[in-house]
Amino acid sequence: MRNTIAVMNTKGGVGKSTLVLALAETLAAEHRKNVLVIDSDAQATVSNMLMTVNDLFRLQREGLTIVDFLVARVLREEEAKWSDFVIRDVSDIDDARSVYLMPSDMQLTLFEREVSKEGAHGRLRTTIAEVLDAVRDVFDIILIDCPPGLSVLTESWLREADFHISPTKADYVSVCGLEVFRRFKSLNPEMGFAENMGVMINMRDQASETDGEYIKWLKNNPANRCFEAVVPRVNSLQEAARFQSQHRSYGAKYPGSVGKAIRALSAEVLARMTAVPARAEPPAMADNANAAEAAAHSRAAS
Repeated sequence: MRNTIAVMNTKGGVGKSTLVLALAETLAAEHRKNVLVIDSDAQATVSNMLMTVNDLFRLQREGLTIVDFLVARVLREEEAKWSDFVIRDVSDIDDARSVYLMPSDMQLTLFEREVSKEGAHGRLRTTIAEVLDAVRDVFDIILIDCPPGLSVLTESWLREADFHISPTKADYVSVCGLEVFRRFKSLNPEMGFAENMGVMINMRDQASETDGEYIKWLKNNPANRCFEAVVPRVNSLQEAARFQSQHRSYGAKYPGSVGKAIRALSAEVLARMTAVPARAEPPAMADNANAAEAAAHSRAAS
């Protein structure tokens, strides 16, 4: 079953982790799916969104994070069960009890340095492949929150996952981040790569004409496979990122326009998971960065 999705953009600040959170909770609450979130970002942002800070610190002290699992399997070459590092009963939504988490820790950066120093890239990718093969049969959907930038761990997720999703803001710098990612994807195609599920446009300023122009450019490039729904920039989504010890309903956490957009995105994710595989991206397609730059010149001329 093709159900593993790496979520990343080489540019930070696009609301990637908040989208991972919202998708996971929506797929659980609205579609009754068992969702595993793998936090592969050393900042542990989505981990902090899914549990209290004290609970996360406790797991980190007790050696129950993705870092501890990878250190055991890749650096020490010891036996370790991935299931021992998956946490249940996360999320502060009453009806999202089927979200599970493999939490992260800031030591993930140091782990990646050790992998590079010891030349353990092969063992790392093999471990990632084995984990994804195992979790595919246990969970309905697996969302992997990758950090911005291109690290050896992120590359392993992207080459072994079934799909990748690229969140972006509707601005020039974020669109350039998509272009960097597209060029990286074209390197070493013989090593395999996740299928492009699509670009998710996030944090749109409804009153900004410029945002509208960038959205048009993004959607006019079929290689992006943009999701139809666009997530608006609203305070309620920022509030949703803050874990509350008092559980709340899905509607209270994702009200109004943001709830509508996230539900539409989640439905599109499910539809695209089961759709016919997309065609290869056309090599002669004008890239996003050039399109965005043309939009900027057009505004300046007017």
